[in-house]
Amino acid sequence: MTGWLVAFEGVDGAGKSTQLRLLGERLRLRGIEWLATREPTDGPWGVKIRASAQSERMSPNDELDAFVADRRQHVDEVIAPALAAGKVVLIDRYYFSTVAYQGARGLEIDAVYAANAFAPEPDLLFVFDLDPSIGLARVAKRGVADLFEKEDEQRRVREIFASITLAPRDGRERLLRVDADRDPDAIGEEIWSAVHRLLG
Repeated sequence: MTGWLVAFEGVDGAGKSTQLRLLGERLRLRGIEWLATREPTDGPWGVKIRASAQSERMSPNDELDAFVADRRQHVDEVIAPALAAGKVVLIDRYYFSTVAYQGARGLEIDAVYAANAFAPEPDLLFVFDLDPSIGLARVAKRGVADLFEKEDEQRRVREIFASITLAPRDGRERLLRVDADRDPDAIGEEIWSAVHRLLG
Protein backbone atom coordinates (compact mmCIF):
# COMPACT_ATOMS: atom_id res chain seq x y z
CA MET A 1 0.00 0.00 0.00
CA THR A 2 1.22 3.50 -0.81
CA GLY A 3 0.42 6.54 1.32
CA TRP A 4 -0.03 10.17 0.43
CA LEU A 5 2.38 13.08 0.76
CA VAL A 6 0.84 16.47 1.53
CA ALA A 7 3.15 19.50 1.63
CA PHE A 8 2.53 22.91 3.17
CA GLU A 9 4.53 25.83 1.73
CA GLY A 10 4.56 29.61 1.86
CA VAL A 11 6.23 32.66 3.36
CA ASP A 12 6.98 32.86 7.07
CA GLY A 13 3.96 33.52 9.26
CA ALA A 14 1.41 32.36 6.68
CA GLY A 15 -0.20 29.84 9.04
CA LYS A 16 1.15 26.59 7.55
CA SER A 17 1.97 24.95 10.87
CA THR A 18 -1.43 25.81 12.35
CA GLN A 19 -3.30 24.34 9.39
CA LEU A 20 -1.12 21.23 9.37
CA ARG A 21 -2.04 20.57 13.01
CA LEU A 22 -5.73 21.13 12.30
CA LEU A 23 -5.63 18.74 9.37
CA GLY A 24 -3.83 16.14 11.46
CA GLU A 25 -6.57 16.33 14.07
CA ARG A 26 -9.26 15.80 11.45
CA LEU A 27 -7.41 12.77 10.12
CA ARG A 28 -7.02 11.38 13.64
CA LEU A 29 -10.73 11.73 14.36
CA ARG A 30 -11.46 9.72 11.22
CA GLY A 31 -9.05 6.94 12.15
CA ILE A 32 -6.64 7.73 9.30
CA GLU A 33 -2.98 7.01 10.02
CA TRP A 34 -0.86 10.10 9.55
CA LEU A 35 2.55 11.51 10.36
CA ALA A 36 3.51 15.16 10.79
CA THR A 37 7.05 16.19 9.97
CA ARG A 38 8.98 19.30 8.96
CA GLU A 39 12.05 20.66 7.26
CA PRO A 40 14.66 21.53 8.24
CA THR A 41 14.50 18.41 10.42
CA ASP A 42 15.91 17.92 13.89
CA GLY A 43 18.70 15.80 12.44
CA PRO A 44 22.35 16.91 12.30
CA TRP A 45 22.00 18.85 9.06
CA GLY A 46 18.74 20.44 10.16
CA VAL A 47 20.32 21.54 13.43
CA LYS A 48 23.17 23.12 11.48
CA ILE A 49 20.73 25.01 9.25
CA ARG A 50 18.71 26.30 12.19
CA ALA A 51 21.87 27.42 13.99
CA SER A 52 23.06 29.33 10.93
CA ALA A 53 19.69 31.13 10.73
CA GLN A 54 20.29 32.53 14.21
CA SER A 55 23.89 33.66 13.73
CA GLU A 56 25.95 33.88 10.55
CA ARG A 57 24.00 32.49 7.63
CA MET A 58 25.77 30.06 5.32
CA SER A 59 26.57 30.95 1.73
CA PRO A 60 23.77 30.14 -0.75
CA ASN A 61 25.58 27.09 -2.12
CA ASP A 62 26.56 25.75 1.30
CA GLU A 63 22.99 26.29 2.49
CA LEU A 64 21.64 24.41 -0.53
CA ASP A 65 24.03 21.51 0.14
CA ALA A 66 22.90 21.38 3.78
CA PHE A 67 19.21 21.37 2.85
CA VAL A 68 19.75 18.62 0.28
CA ALA A 69 21.70 16.48 2.77
CA ASP A 70 19.01 17.02 5.41
CA ARG A 71 16.28 16.11 2.91
CA ARG A 72 18.02 12.95 1.71
CA GLN A 73 18.17 11.66 5.27
CA HIS A 74 14.58 12.76 5.87
CA VAL A 75 13.28 10.97 2.78
CA ASP A 76 15.23 7.78 3.53
CA GLU A 77 14.48 7.55 7.23
CA VAL A 78 11.05 9.16 7.64
CA ILE A 79 9.08 10.02 4.51
CA ALA A 80 9.62 6.92 2.37
CA PRO A 81 8.97 4.41 5.20
CA ALA A 82 5.78 6.25 6.24
CA LEU A 83 4.49 6.32 2.67
CA ALA A 84 5.34 2.63 2.25
CA ALA A 85 3.27 1.94 5.38
CA GLY A 86 0.27 3.67 3.79
CA LYS A 87 0.27 6.75 6.01
CA VAL A 88 -0.68 10.32 5.13
CA VAL A 89 2.52 12.32 5.54
CA LEU A 90 2.02 16.01 6.33
CA ILE A 91 5.18 18.03 5.83
CA ASP A 92 5.74 21.62 6.97
CA ARG A 93 8.08 22.94 4.24
CA TYR A 94 9.64 20.75 1.57
CA TYR A 95 11.90 21.18 -1.45
CA PHE A 96 9.73 24.00 -2.83
CA SER A 97 10.91 26.13 0.09
CA THR A 98 14.50 25.40 -0.88
CA VAL A 99 13.68 26.47 -4.43
CA ALA A 100 12.06 29.69 -3.19
CA TYR A 101 14.61 30.67 -0.54
CA GLN A 102 17.75 29.70 -2.47
CA GLY A 103 16.28 31.26 -5.59
CA ALA A 104 15.71 34.46 -3.62
CA ARG A 105 19.41 34.36 -2.73
CA GLY A 106 20.37 34.21 -6.41
CA LEU A 107 20.76 30.53 -7.23
CA GLU A 108 19.35 29.18 -10.48
CA ILE A 109 15.94 27.72 -9.77
CA ASP A 110 16.35 24.87 -12.27
CA ALA A 111 19.59 23.87 -10.56
CA VAL A 112 17.88 23.79 -7.16
CA TYR A 113 15.11 21.59 -8.55
CA ALA A 114 17.72 19.28 -10.09
CA ALA A 115 19.53 18.93 -6.76
CA ASN A 116 16.26 17.77 -5.19
CA ALA A 117 15.19 15.39 -7.95
CA PHE A 118 15.48 12.42 -5.57
CA ALA A 119 12.66 13.73 -3.34
CA PRO A 120 9.21 12.26 -4.04
CA GLU A 121 6.72 14.75 -5.41
CA PRO A 122 3.75 15.53 -3.17
CA ASP A 123 0.32 14.18 -3.93
CA LEU A 124 -1.04 17.53 -2.79
CA LEU A 125 0.78 20.85 -2.39
CA PHE A 126 -0.69 23.80 -0.51
CA VAL A 127 1.05 27.12 -1.21
CA PHE A 128 -0.03 29.72 1.35
CA ASP A 129 0.06 33.23 -0.09
CA LEU A 130 0.34 36.23 2.21
CA ASP A 131 1.86 39.70 2.12
CA PRO A 132 5.22 39.26 3.87
CA SER A 133 4.64 42.31 6.07
CA ILE A 134 1.62 40.56 7.57
CA GLY A 135 3.48 37.29 7.96
CA LEU A 136 6.46 38.91 9.65
CA ALA A 137 4.16 40.80 12.01
CA ARG A 138 2.68 37.45 13.03
CA VAL A 139 6.16 36.01 13.53
CA ALA A 140 7.17 39.02 15.65
CA LYS A 141 4.24 38.37 17.99
CA ARG A 142 5.66 34.90 18.61
CA GLY A 143 8.99 36.45 19.54
CA VAL A 144 10.76 34.42 16.87
CA ALA A 145 13.11 35.96 14.34
CA ASP A 146 15.97 34.66 12.25
CA LEU A 147 18.00 35.53 9.19
CA PHE A 148 15.50 33.84 6.87
CA GLU A 149 12.82 36.39 7.73
CA LYS A 150 13.98 39.71 6.25
CA GLU A 151 11.09 41.38 4.45
CA ASP A 152 12.91 42.06 1.16
CA GLU A 153 13.90 38.43 0.91
CA GLN A 154 10.41 37.30 1.87
CA ARG A 155 8.99 39.34 -1.02
CA ARG A 156 11.32 37.58 -3.45
CA VAL A 157 10.38 34.27 -1.87
CA ARG A 158 6.70 35.06 -2.35
CA GLU A 159 7.27 35.80 -6.03
CA ILE A 160 9.00 32.47 -6.55
CA PHE A 161 6.28 30.58 -4.70
CA ALA A 162 3.78 32.27 -7.05
CA SER A 163 5.67 30.89 -10.05
CA ILE A 164 5.84 27.28 -8.83
CA THR A 165 3.89 24.70 -10.80
CA LEU A 166 3.10 21.04 -10.20
CA ALA A 167 1.76 18.94 -13.05
CA PRO A 168 -1.59 17.20 -12.53
CA ARG A 169 -1.51 13.46 -11.83
CA ASP A 170 -4.17 11.12 -13.19
CA GLY A 171 -6.14 14.17 -14.29
CA ARG A 172 -6.20 15.62 -10.78
CA GLU A 173 -4.75 18.98 -9.82
CA ARG A 174 -2.14 18.69 -7.07
CA LEU A 175 -1.38 22.35 -6.35
CA LEU A 176 -3.75 24.55 -4.38
CA ARG A 177 -2.93 28.19 -3.71
CA VAL A 178 -4.34 29.34 -0.40
CA ASP A 179 -5.24 32.94 0.42
CA ALA A 180 -3.73 32.98 3.91
CA ASP A 181 -5.17 36.38 4.89
CA ARG A 182 -8.50 34.87 5.92
CA ASP A 183 -10.22 33.27 8.88
CA PRO A 184 -8.30 30.11 9.87
CA ASP A 185 -11.51 28.06 9.99
CA ALA A 186 -12.32 28.96 6.38
CA ILE A 187 -8.80 28.00 5.33
CA GLY A 188 -9.10 24.74 7.23
CA GLU A 189 -12.32 23.85 5.42
CA GLU A 190 -10.68 24.52 2.05
CA ILE A 191 -7.73 22.31 2.96
CA TRP A 192 -9.90 19.50 4.30
CA SER A 193 -12.03 19.54 1.17
CA ALA A 194 -8.95 19.04 -1.01
CA VAL A 195 -7.51 16.31 1.21
CA HIS A 196 -10.86 14.54 1.40
CA ARG A 197 -10.98 14.41 -2.41
CA LEU A 198 -7.42 13.08 -2.47
CA LEU A 199 -8.16 10.26 -0.04
CA GLY A 200 -11.43 9.42 -1.75
